[in-house]
Amino acid sequence: MKKRILIADDDINIIASLKYVLAEQGFDIIAVTTPQSVLEHLEQQTVDLVLLDMNFQQDTTSGAEGLQLVSAVQRIDANIPVIVMTGWATIDIAVEAMQAGAKDFIQKPWNNERLLSAIKTQFALAQSNQMAERLNQQNKLLTGQTQLADENAIVAYSAKMKELMATLTDLAQSDMSILLSGSNGTGKSMLAAYVHSVSARAAHSFVPVNMGAIPESLFESEMFGHKKGAFTDAKENRIGRFEMAEQGTLFLDELANIPLAQQAKLLRVLEERKYEVVGSSKSHDADVRIISATNSDLLEQIANNQFRQDLYYRLNTVEIRVPSLAERVEDIPYLAQHFLQLFSVKYHRSCPALSDAALTKLQQYDWPGNIRELSHLMERLLFTSKKAVIDSQDIMLTANGERENSLDDPQLTMNEIEKVTLIKRLAFHRGNATETAKSLGFSRSGYYRRLAKYELD
Repeated sequence: MKKRILIADDDINIIASLKYVLAEQGFDIIAVTTPQSVLEHLEQQTVDLVLLDMNFQQDTTSGAEGLQLVSAVQRIDANIPVIVMTGWATIDIAVEAMQAGAKDFIQKPWNNERLLSAIKTQFALAQSNQMAERLNQQNKLLTGQTQLADENAIVAYSAKMKELMATLTDLAQSDMSILLSGSNGTGKSMLAAYVHSVSARAAHSFVPVNMGAIPESLFESEMFGHKKGAFTDAKENRIGRFEMAEQGTLFLDELANIPLAQQAKLLRVLEERKYEVVGSSKSHDADVRIISATNSDLLEQIANNQFRQDLYYRLNTVEIRVPSLAERVEDIPYLAQHFLQLFSVKYHRSCPALSDAALTKLQQYDWPGNIRELSHLMERLLFTSKKAVIDSQDIMLTANGERENSLDDPQLTMNEIEKVTLIKRLAFHRGNATETAKSLGFSRSGYYRRLAKYELD
């Protein structure tokens, strides 16, 4: 996408010369002749750099108008680099301009190489600062969430999974929206990360968002960002998820939990490929690839007027159903050993093996909690089994697919009891997050906060 430069000078000959030099370099140029026009343009559209004269018709020598304009630009958006120009160059004006927020100073008549070098330097610095800010915001918001996955991290020995991985690898080469459906705990988030990692967008950010954990009142702020002072608690600028995922992939997990009012706002962004930061009227381009996931029947929700049909069709250019763990029994031994090895490294413990009888027991269980349930079981076994080989009697499962009750253990802490209860209740409701939250008396956001607390999300 072309970089957009706003030129401000009251001399049309200067503007013509600058436009000729900069257009040849592939820049998109906007030219104005008054300070007021500069501010109006910045309020209405996105600009990557401002190149402005220090003197206009009211005052042609002191640079006062230019200094005031630099300060005004900074108040609108302190991240826009400003380069000032004047034919009345003095050290004092240069120092004052830099103190007001200008990033560089060019004397007229200018040298083209010096001018282009200054502009390109500011673009490079701005890009570096934006990336640092995005990473900082991502670290704050996404701690503990899905990391990028490569093909080696995904266990796929069964025919169903081999077919699924081949399909996703092909789809990754396109830019179409993908909807991943299937029960909770089937690994949809890891598969979304894999698609990103083998796509043309892999060099940019993969940003997962748990839509069920975002309070309705903060939806726009979380997704599109906000400006400092946009509302009572907006004490600093905040980057939204769309900006974090710029040129990368935005993963919308728990899609069915988006309230209807917010679905309309999301649909508008997906249709127009533009969004506004809360507290700003400027439109930003949304260059992101969308992958979404749900464990709900969206067609049923559409019939019940709980989900917008137009949003559904916008998000599922292609829909891929992820099989449950019970449908890929051949993968269970490999997954179980994979998790044991991961947790043994995490907790600095020796990694036990699984006996044939233990593997048979695992394969006979129906896994209502899917891969997530298997992962938690292997983590627990690493601590409860002190043997080099885990046998079938060490695995606390019953034949009808329900984990044996472990709440009677008098050594459990309150947090451990709450975690076990969450796991058991989620398994009872077959992974249905809405029913699980309702049965426990939690709000949707409260339920997801507890999942995150116990690393169950």
